[in-house]
Amino acid sequence: MEFLYLDKYYIILVVPMLILSLIAQARIKSNYKKYAKVANKKGLTGAMAAQQVLNYYGVNDVKIEGVSGELTDHFDPRTKVIRLSDGVCNSATVSAVGIACHEAGHAAQHAEGYTPIRIRNTILPVCNIGSKLGLPLAILGYFLGWEPLISIGLLLYALIVVFQLITLPVEFNASRRAIKVIDETCLLSKEENRGAKAVLRSAAMTYVAAAGVSFANLLRLFLRMRRR
Repeated sequence: MEFLYLDKYYIILVVPMLILSLIAQARIKSNYKKYAKVANKKGLTGAMAAQQVLNYYGVNDVKIEGVSGELTDHFDPRTKVIRLSDGVCNSATVSAVGIACHEAGHAAQHAEGYTPIRIRNTILPVCNIGSKLGLPLAILGYFLGWEPLISIGLLLYALIVVFQLITLPVEFNASRRAIKVIDETCLLSKEENRGAKAVLRSAAMTYVAAAGVSFANLLRLFLRMRRR
């Protein structure tokens, strides 16, 4: 059962990344709640702001719907629907505009065939396999003392890291698209714009932290297996 115990690699590599991840999660929630209390001067709801972004990029085949929950906003490319959470869809706040415009930015990426998102969609099925089988195969190979199985498990697990790294430019680009439309069409005032940017920056850091945790875990597993 040695593998299941905490080790120095976990403490040195994984724990700091987990702490950063918790900080990032706390920061996005804090900024979201802060600017969810600030009404934008134009009275734009999240749904209205998302539509503005779609119009700007000439995307006319995407619908906007509400979805329950908090920070559950997402774009579904299969059904071409932007789903905005309760606090975003019909709320005329700075947070709502920033988040809604970001999700509409994803819709614009798909419409334009943005390269990183095409790559991410292509490797997604394989990455799903890696997320389910990678770690179990590596651990099984560890206990059986079978090096090829360990290597296969680590390789599959590494696909998770690759997926999350590719996700970073996708998320950053969606935010840049959102801010571009907000700036050029004056959806928000300069002061409100700073709030929207703060929300989007903190959201982006959650993806950076998640990638860091996955990479740290992969490195930890590799070092543990090598020691064996």
